[in-house]
Amino acid sequence: MIPLTQLLPGQHATIAGFAGTGALRRRCMEMGLVHGETVHVERVAPLGDPRSYLVKGYRLALRREEAALIFVADVGR
Repeated sequence: MIPLTQLLPGQHATIAGFAGTGALRRRCMEMGLVHGETVHVERVAPLGDPRSYLVKGYRLALRREEAALIFVADVGR
């Protein structure tokens, strides 16, 4: 498992787990970031923050600190 922040634009992976608890975990689940869901990295801002992801057909922007708490597996191009 690797953090979501290590993926490059154009890569996709499957969500494997969360390091955060409480409000952050609940917020991620409400946005569709659930275990087993595929996430695609669309783009990264020039300074690395925020990052744009495609999840369940919609775009989601996350801060680097938030994305670092989401772990993914099965990385592909």
